[in-house]
Amino acid sequence: MKNLLFTFLLFASGTIFSQHYKITYLKNSNGKPIQDQDPIWVFVHPKSTHITSESIVNRTASYPNEEIVVFKDTNTIVQIAHLEIGNNISATDSVALTKQTFEYLDETKKILGYNCKKAKTIINSNTIEFWYTDELNCKGAPTVLGQNLGLVLEMVRNGNYAVTATKIEKPKTFPGFVLPKKNFDLITYKDLLWKSRFTTIPIFKDQVINFSSESKSNDTILRFANGTIAVRKMKFPEITIGSQIFADVTEQSNGDAYDRTGSLFMIPTDKALSYLDGLQNGAKTLPIYTNGNGKEYQGVVATEQYNPVVELMRFFTPFGVKQYNYLEQKDKTWAENVLYRQDISDLLPLLSGKEVWIGINIGNYDKGGHKVSANITIHSEGESKAKPTRIVPLFCTNNIMEMAGQEYGTMFNNEKGLEVSFTLDQPMKNIKLRYITTGHGGWENGDEFVPKKNTIYLNGKETFGFTPWRQDCGSYRLSNPASGNFGNGLSSSDYSRSNWCPGTVTNPIFIDLGDLPAGNHTLKVSIPQGLPEGGSFSSWNISGLLIGE
Repeated sequence: MKNLLFTFLLFASGTIFSQHYKITYLKNSNGKPIQDQDPIWVFVHPKSTHITSESIVNRTASYPNEEIVVFKDTNTIVQIAHLEIGNNISATDSVALTKQTFEYLDETKKILGYNCKKAKTIINSNTIEFWYTDELNCKGAPTVLGQNLGLVLEMVRNGNYAVTATKIEKPKTFPGFVLPKKNFDLITYKDLLWKSRFTTIPIFKDQVINFSSESKSNDTILRFANGTIAVRKMKFPEITIGSQIFADVTEQSNGDAYDRTGSLFMIPTDKALSYLDGLQNGAKTLPIYTNGNGKEYQGVVATEQYNPVVELMRFFTPFGVKQYNYLEQKDKTWAENVLYRQDISDLLPLLSGKEVWIGINIGNYDKGGHKVSANITIHSEGESKAKPTRIVPLFCTNNIMEMAGQEYGTMFNNEKGLEVSFTLDQPMKNIKLRYITTGHGGWENGDEFVPKKNTIYLNGKETFGFTPWRQDCGSYRLSNPASGNFGNGLSSSDYSRSNWCPGTVTNPIFIDLGDLPAGNHTLKVSIPQGLPEGGSFSSWNISGLLIGE
């Protein structure tokens, strides 16, 4: 369709202009007007209907925004999206109107003094009712639905959401619109419009996470632990308090057939030492935690000079998705990859307006390893009454540097377990412990497959206890083509585990700790870790930080 500017100028009255109308519509939900809404303006013309809004016409609309033009002689719909200043796109649909079907009902009522008939249709299990009039000798509607019924003066969805005409005018001029040069198919158009509604920050793209001496850093991405860790520095914009922040990771096997622990993490650098120092200079350079069991654990708890990594997301690879999809089974179509997506809005203070190190790792000893992509998306909510929060990192026993000698989280075989002391320089209110926990190892008798209670102590008093356990692992069978199959009819990926499944994210839980005064405090985690059996042993990957006002 040609790039043309359409402006309808109505300078005179008479029959030729009798079908030119401007209709204002307002929305209400459950019988109440929606607050601070932008009124819908529909301009009806014998040859076209232009669906827009007051703010778009007055050029005060925020981006992105969208308007629709219906060309009546060809039953063609043109959707126009203004993504940002100077970036406009469109899509043309010549079949949507011809596919609309309606049930015509006997009910009638008056809207704005006009007699209206009723019709309804069902779209995606939603019942849409239309009240339309023939008395104005024109056709139009506030959406693409119902354009050929008559002049639709009210649309009601599921009985509780309505778009209702509040004014009908005969304007002297119609607003203009430009058909953008960039015209896309409808699916691409919708995707571009959707993505323009939030900010996407790409972190990694098709990054190989493997175990190989050939894995090298480049100008953008640093590789550590023989390639099992990738880290890069990222700059985040200022993020409005109350916004939603999501992390997503897409993974597929590039050679490794096993389920592995993965983590998308941030490295705090606000103290003299950071985890980055350990990556660059060796795990032994990190602060050592001991609890009397004879082992030394590198970089797992906060000290005056060091903060441990903050896990944005802990995920677990399935058994060989994509790489091993050739292992066919009856009635099973394997997934091409696994998508992990998690809300990390609670970590906003660590990201907003800051330049930070973001890393990803998958513990594996395979030269092909895994291939991952990762993004963080920011979804602004406008003004919010949410209060600013403070974050205090405390511990992370997930041995991200496993392939560079970092010790496993086996400190729970001692009564002291994991204990961290911290100092608050000012009081904190409404504190929550953001706690991630997963049990590992020991084969069938180990903590991976045996429920174990996690107990949290604050300043010597038991505050919270629960048994982390996942019983839904069989739901992800189609992501696990290389999973072993046993004589009892189960796959290895089916088995319940200590708070994780092959191919899933492990969500943090939020433990209320109340208010804490300024000063010194101690937090302890106790888990009845199982004893070693032969060459196998149990361990626990836990991470925690405080979030409060």
